Amino acid sequence: MTDSPTAQATRARLVIVLAALLWSTSGAFTNVLREPTVLGLHEPALHPLQIATGRVLFAGLALVPLLRWRDVSFSPLLAGTAISFALMNASFITAMALGTAASAILLQNTAPLWLYLAARFGLGGTAGQRGAIAMGIGMLGIACIVYGGWQEGQLAIVALGLFSGFTYALILLGLRLQRDASAVWLTVVNHLFAALALLPFVWSMGLPTSGQIAWLFVFGACQLGLPYLLMARSLKHVSPQEASLLTLLEPLLNPLWAYLIAPQKETPTVYLLLGGSCILLALVYRYWPARLEPASTGEP
Repeated sequence: MTDSPTAQATRARLVIVLAALLWSTSGAFTNVLREPTVLGLHEPALHPLQIATGRVLFAGLALVPLLRWRDVSFSPLLAGTAISFALMNASFITAMALGTAASAILLQNTAPLWLYLAARFGLGGTAGQRGAIAMGIGMLGIACIVYGGWQEGQLAIVALGLFSGFTYALILLGLRLQRDASAVWLTVVNHLFAALALLPFVWSMGLPTSGQIAWLFVFGACQLGLPYLLMARSLKHVSPQEASLLTLLEPLLNPLWAYLIAPQKETPTVYLLLGGSCILLALVYRYWPARLEPASTGEP
C-alpha cells in the first residue's frame, strides 16, 4: 500500500527537521576538539584546518559506498563547485573554531542574500519585492555583526564567516545548474576534493590522536553525510522553499549546543544577538511559503 502524498510530505518534513538537528551540531563537535571537556580531545591542539580536513574527508568516504557507475559525470561546473566547497569548508570551520559558532553559522546563512544579489544584478533572474525587503533586513543584521566584530577586534573572523556565506551561495548556484547530475556524485566530489585541497596545508601538522580521528569520523559521517542523505530524499516530497524554512532550525540550535559545550567561549554579544535576529527574520520572511503542500513532480 502506497502512502498518500500528504502522508509522504508529513514524513519528509519530520526527516528534514532531523537533518537540521544533525547539521546544528557542528559547533558542538568543533568545540569538543578545541575546548577542555570530559573527553579530553582538545589535546594535542588541532589546527582549524585539520578539523576542516577530517570533517569533509570522512563525510565523503561515508557516502562513497552509495555511488554507482552511472552517477559519474564531469563538467566545468563540477570543478567550480568543488573549489567553492573547499573554500567554504575551510573558512566556515576556521571562523567557528576561532570565533563563536553563532557568528559562523549565522553569517554562513547569508547565502540566500548573496543569491538574491546575483539574481538581481548578474544572472538576469527575477528578484521581487519580497527578496528586496529580506535583503535589506539581512544587510542590517550583517552590519550589526560586523560592527560587533570590529569592536571586539575580531573583524577578520567575521570576514571569514561572511566569506563562507558567499562561497556557500556559489555552491548552491552550482548545484542548481547541475541539477541533472547525481546528487550523491556531486556531494562525494565536493567533500573529497575539499579534503585533498587542504591536505598540503595540514600535511606537516602531524596526525590527530586515535580519539580525535574517531571523533572526526563521527563528525563527518553524522553531521554532514547522514543529514545530506535525509535532505536529498525528502526534497522529493517537499518544496525547496519549505525545506529552507525548516532548516532554519540549524542556525537557531547550533549556538545552543556549542554554548553547552563551551559556555565561556560561546556567550553571544548584544551585537550578535541583534544581527542574528535580523538575519533569521530576513530568511523567514524570504522563505515562508504561502501554503504548505507536497512538492509537485514538475518543480525544480
